[in-house]
Amino acid sequence: MTRVAIIGSGPSGLAQLQAFASARAAGTDIPEVVCFEKQSDWGGLWNYTWRTGLDERGDPVHGSMYRYLWSNGPKECLEFADYPFDQHFGKPIPSFPPREVLYDYITGRAVRSGVRDFIRFNTAVRWVSWDGSAFSVSVEDRVDRTFRTEAFDHVIVATGHFSTPNVPDYPGFKTFPGRIMHSHDFRDASEFAGKDLLVMGSSYSAEDIALQSAKYGARSVTISYRSAPMGFGWPDSISEVPGLVRMDGRTAHFTDGSSREVDAIVLCTGYQHNFPFLAEDLRLRTTNLLCTPNLYNGVLWIDNPRLMYLGMQDQYYTFSMFDLQAWYARDVILGRLPVPARAEMAAHIDGWTARLQTLANPEEEIDYQADYLRDLIKDTDYPAFDLDLTVAHFKTWEHHKVESILGYRDRSFSSPCTGSTGPVHHTPWWSEPDDTLATFLRTE
Repeated sequence: MTRVAIIGSGPSGLAQLQAFASARAAGTDIPEVVCFEKQSDWGGLWNYTWRTGLDERGDPVHGSMYRYLWSNGPKECLEFADYPFDQHFGKPIPSFPPREVLYDYITGRAVRSGVRDFIRFNTAVRWVSWDGSAFSVSVEDRVDRTFRTEAFDHVIVATGHFSTPNVPDYPGFKTFPGRIMHSHDFRDASEFAGKDLLVMGSSYSAEDIALQSAKYGARSVTISYRSAPMGFGWPDSISEVPGLVRMDGRTAHFTDGSSREVDAIVLCTGYQHNFPFLAEDLRLRTTNLLCTPNLYNGVLWIDNPRLMYLGMQDQYYTFSMFDLQAWYARDVILGRLPVPARAEMAAHIDGWTARLQTLANPEEEIDYQADYLRDLIKDTDYPAFDLDLTVAHFKTWEHHKVESILGYRDRSFSSPCTGSTGPVHHTPWWSEPDDTLATFLRTE
């Protein structure tokens, strides 16, 4: 029997398990599937932990999730076509849920499908190599500290790429008297209540952590950007300045000659694609791009298509993209879809890479990734959904953020799966300190 190893049971790994479960439910004989999960529970980054640094078993903490995180994009653009939000919650819910709600949704589908039995928890993959005919996968049981090695015909890397922080150094960091952390270790915005915070970066993490910190009481938040400011209509407590030059005690000096006194620094400086458990000839090396090198259709490792990666691109689409990649990977494994010659796969990647270089703005990037999804879905049996509507939603969402960075989460969008429109949340996001599932789902 063909054996398939899936590494990780976060949204990508669960999508892959769901794809196989869907085929099995339709009467297809599926391979033996084993999912290895380092953590004690599923959910990946959505499996919130208070821990930072090392976990209880001595491994680096995987999660970057923090309290009070709310979706920063419409939930309708990440909806599972085979398990809409309306089905899970029994009614339409607002378009920007907090983390507890999204975790409940992700794992709810997995519970319904019964895929938990395929997962070996507290099992860390330590090494994967290819001997010319099969993969050798060495794993450690993190409870009893025993090792074993098994052979697999296919390996699917579903670990994500938002867990190994990119941490730059600046003059004066060594003697800064306050706290310096990467956003990977950010857990609770209330930590900075009454303080002057420096946030370094100009992408989604910087945007959201700056807003969260101001919302929960930071005295001031200074955002330092390297190339261009985000330029939103920030509240009075948030301002943007160009790149940091150095720290002099608590004084931050910037390239425009300005300076600020700060109590703490959060580095929203991105993540590294890091796969230390893969042999060199199997290891993806890339930065955060919409088209990754050496991955045909963003999934198949062109030097050995029996190795597959999920979710390695920069992302507008998240859960829905993981689903489509998983269905595609499944159908390649089942022999339903052909694997082209290496030269053809490389040329295909080159074409997408060339188009990527022409993109001038976020709207063009949204179209680009939507076209990628269209390519993935056309030859699989993934349930139909209105992809064109999600494109329109993303572009509308971008405009809403420009109109009001504090109020864009108070808008509503319609589902590409059911057509229902999410109700307006009972409390404006900027005024709602409670992010629990019970409070969010309250109707009054």
